[in-house]
Amino acid sequence: MDSIKKKAGFNLEDYNREVKTFSWEKLKDELQPVFDFKGYNIGFIAVDRQAEGELKYKTALRFIGKDKSKEDITYAELKKLTSKFANVLEYLGLEKGESVFSFAPRIPELYITALGTLKFLGVFCPLFSVFGPEPVFQRLSRGNAKVLLTTSSLYEKKIKQLEKRLPDLEYILLADAKEDISEKALSFSRLLENASEEFDIPATEPEDPALLHFTSGTTGMPKGALHVHKAVLTHYITGKFVLDFKPGDTFWCTADPGWVTGTSYGIISPLVNGVTNVVDTEEFEAMRWYGILEEQNINIWYTAPTAIRRLMRLDIKPKDAYNIENLRAILSVGEPLHAEAVLWGKENFDLPILDSWWQTETGGIMISNYPSMEIKPGSMGKPLPGVEAKIAEIINGKIKILGSGVQGQLVLKKGWPSMFRAYLHDETRYSKCFIDDWYITGDLAKKDEDGYFWFIGRADDIIKTSGHMVGPFEVESCLMKHPAVAEAAVIGKPEPSIGELVKAFIVLSKGKEASEKLKLEIIGFARKEMGPAVAPKEIEFVNSVPKTRSGKILRRLLKARELGLPEGDISTLEKN
Repeated sequence: MDSIKKKAGFNLEDYNREVKTFSWEKLKDELQPVFDFKGYNIGFIAVDRQAEGELKYKTALRFIGKDKSKEDITYAELKKLTSKFANVLEYLGLEKGESVFSFAPRIPELYITALGTLKFLGVFCPLFSVFGPEPVFQRLSRGNAKVLLTTSSLYEKKIKQLEKRLPDLEYILLADAKEDISEKALSFSRLLENASEEFDIPATEPEDPALLHFTSGTTGMPKGALHVHKAVLTHYITGKFVLDFKPGDTFWCTADPGWVTGTSYGIISPLVNGVTNVVDTEEFEAMRWYGILEEQNINIWYTAPTAIRRLMRLDIKPKDAYNIENLRAILSVGEPLHAEAVLWGKENFDLPILDSWWQTETGGIMISNYPSMEIKPGSMGKPLPGVEAKIAEIINGKIKILGSGVQGQLVLKKGWPSMFRAYLHDETRYSKCFIDDWYITGDLAKKDEDGYFWFIGRADDIIKTSGHMVGPFEVESCLMKHPAVAEAAVIGKPEPSIGELVKAFIVLSKGKEASEKLKLEIIGFARKEMGPAVAPKEIEFVNSVPKTRSGKILRRLLKARELGLPEGDISTLEKN
């Protein structure tokens, strides 16, 4: 086990003590002076509160351009810009609770739109700018979009053709247009220029809708998970306990706001905690990323397993090649991190990479490794204080809580503030997520005697082979220990004699060449490590494995392709 010892004075010094004494009500009381003023409004707590205090002239957002130029927006400037946008929504006739969507790259206008919408009490919904027209249509239609922020290029290529199919979409705001294109397609900058800098934020109730995030299902329409303003409590405390934000910190979350992490931790949490939030407007490039860590003196870095795996495949020693002495913590989210990646972080940054677990539906981090805590590489960590997580068996629609060391369903007890309140227009699907007071995550895990949770896999991904229940992540973690394996994805393939056989898709490490000899070597290695019943019986070498933009391996897509089945919703598939 290991822990971060690079800087003393953690916000969460004593985990066990905090678990015993923490309550959401106590946290609400701590922040009550803030709530007394404007209620739970996320926009006020993240922006106006800071702009009216000591952080007025502190940089809130820093945008890094393609040429590494930077554009800084202070908290005071952000207050004016977001108030202007809230007034624009009022001018356009938007009403409380109606939806404002963004379909744009990581440009300042997106962030102004998000926070201004929250101040206005609209519902903000971000979309990935790489979506094609049909995924965009599905989400705009299902989300009852009234206003859409986009760019002129995306409008011409993808949105214009959808206008007649979206009668409820009243206005399209073009971030880069100097003049209005039509009565419906308007210039964002012109509207903002003519709007007042003063906006009186309405009193906000805890349960007022705030955020809508779409998450892809295996089939059919994407699910729209709705969150409320009270979620800000989770955004605040996870920034404090998990990300360990300190006054003066500079933070970089690499996630796009089209993914829930890019909104919860790429916009809200850092601003609520009063730190400087760095936004890179470009996509992944290893040298660029290392350069940003050095040039921007990043203290806290939150990224995805996809990026970490890419960096691991390169012959770069970051602590030797770059000055990253200010980096205090590295965290990951998306797909569980293999132990090898955690240890790679320790070797190459002098910092173990801290894995965290949560879902679109949970709205914020639920289980994590913490900077002050002993790290067990490959573990999910421990639940956030205030979150009750258990391993359970579901028998005849009832929950049975299991003990340590037993694999079962990961369930969370209702009560954390950022729990989603609905799947939009789908009450039946929403109700199926709960049994009594427990939210059924759909993930399988186990808890050890020290209280650490260990991810097994999605319940739908579990492989039943020769009487064994095999979690893909367990097999993938084993395969990653072989020096020739850079990435691995495992599925179950129907085999009448044993139920399913374990098949692995493997991306080879740099310099390794595919051969039957290497295939047999890896199979032999896995059999020795895991036993013949669990080890892969088939291996296929591939150039890449399909992943979402958030870093999740799409095992069900691999299985569908292997068996010639429909691929389902692949709108969030990462483009290689």
